[in-house]
Amino acid sequence: MERRKQQSRKRRRDPSSHGDSIDRLSELPDSLLTHILSFLLTRDSVRTSVLGQRWRYLWTYVPNLDFTWVNLDFIETAMLLHNKLQKINTFRLDLREEYERFNEHLLQSWVTSATDRNVQNLHLTAFDTRVFPSQSFFTCKTLVHLTLDSCEVCRPVCLPRLKKLHLFYPEFGDDESLTQLISGCPVLEELLIEEPFTDMSSCIISSPTIKRVTLNFDGTGNRFNILKMNTPALDYLEIADRLPLHFEFGQLTSLTEATINLFEYVVQEDYFLYSRSLLGFIDRLCIVKCLKLDLSNCKGIIDSVLSAWTTKFRNLAELELTADCRFLPKFLENADNLKILIFSEYCCEEKEGWMEPPRQVPTCLVSHLKIIKIATIKGKKHEFEIIRYLLRNAKVLETMEIAHGSCIGFEKKFNMLQEISRFRRGSTACEVAFVRDVKGLRNQMLNTLLL
Repeated sequence: MERRKQQSRKRRRDPSSHGDSIDRLSELPDSLLTHILSFLLTRDSVRTSVLGQRWRYLWTYVPNLDFTWVNLDFIETAMLLHNKLQKINTFRLDLREEYERFNEHLLQSWVTSATDRNVQNLHLTAFDTRVFPSQSFFTCKTLVHLTLDSCEVCRPVCLPRLKKLHLFYPEFGDDESLTQLISGCPVLEELLIEEPFTDMSSCIISSPTIKRVTLNFDGTGNRFNILKMNTPALDYLEIADRLPLHFEFGQLTSLTEATINLFEYVVQEDYFLYSRSLLGFIDRLCIVKCLKLDLSNCKGIIDSVLSAWTTKFRNLAELELTADCRFLPKFLENADNLKILIFSEYCCEEKEGWMEPPRQVPTCLVSHLKIIKIATIKGKKHEFEIIRYLLRNAKVLETMEIAHGSCIGFEKKFNMLQEISRFRRGSTACEVAFVRDVKGLRNQMLNTLLL
């Protein structure tokens, strides 16, 4: 018995007798170890140098340098020690931690070191636009992805391999700065501009290669009155901004998905002009397959838009609509191939005559619409009318999800659910689910891919 105990203790002390005690990580080749370290922040990668003699300088061969939330002294030391022969794939520099100690000479040397070593992905974050003198990285020949946060956009620009350009809180010298920036990126595929500091009177985007454009000016107080886009390869468009007075688009034959959130902020005298502008813009989206449209902040021009609506969405299969409920029948009657509908009404008032009786049931209800989600109902009469109409006429409907408002008491909620449960259903396969929240289109698409 004593002999067995001694043998057991020996096995526990002997690494070769217990697989978990073997340092298998150190047996990996350097190339694989540096690849693993490339997923860490540089400060964590440096910490592995204490693991042993072999690890001491291994971090200096890591192709990615991520200086997020570290002090300037650490960055300077790490840049001096990092192997100068090692190419840099990704260089991420975040100076928000010590922007008051910013040294322009040091920054120039760090960025130059990265560009000299053929950096492909460059991400720079500051606290204000004074931090980044832009010339050094706006002429980099190897950049594929450039992200700038709080930076002035300078000229000239020559980024021959750049495919992704993300600008957060940029400062443009003038309206021409954006135009010249794009012209200096001949293979650009993705452009994101979020909350620029500059008040731009016009936004002009022209490129034969751009596939994705995101313009988020919401929250800045800035706006542009003119939006011009000549992007024939555009596949995805996202805009969150005050409603421009003038839209001008070239061919949009490739556009399949759009996310639009427009804000009105116009005086009553301009309602007619802006309603025409909105109608013209919506008409250019007529070929999309997936549309997320929020018109909850365009209340003043709703009546003018509804009375002049003529747009047909022949390809539209997925719609997430936040708007006055009177927009709902416009889409049902003009989107024959609609399969997924997510509707949220921003108005709390009771609506009379939300839908004029159509001559016939819309085609999408008869043959295509399979999923309906209605967000945050409050128990209004017209809400029940909408749900009753959809359940009765959607002949191939598989699922209807209904989310109730959080302010509704238990008794009212119970009575609402009971009443809805008694509505006649045009589809025998339809299941009605009462949920706390409804998921938007992107969540819906992700669930579809996972199934």
